Amino acid sequence: MSEEVLAEMVANVWKVVVGPGDAISEGDTICILESMKMEIPVEATASGTIGELNVAEGGVVQEGDVIAVIEPA
Repeated sequence: MSEEVLAEMVANVWKVVVGPGDAISEGDTICILESMKMEIPVEATASGTIGELNVAEGGVVQEGDVIAVIEPA
């Protein structure tokens, strides 16, 4: 079953670390958000493969937006 990684706050997407098809482990950084001059890493909630990546550097996410979908390995 796939796992959705959600944005926990409104923030700018400062850096995207992974791409679709990349293998990741639970706890790996997917992207780094910036809010109120703070950098907030968004970590994988499960191990697997990035099946869908819905953010791009310079973009904005709203609370609850799906940042990525992790497909099981």
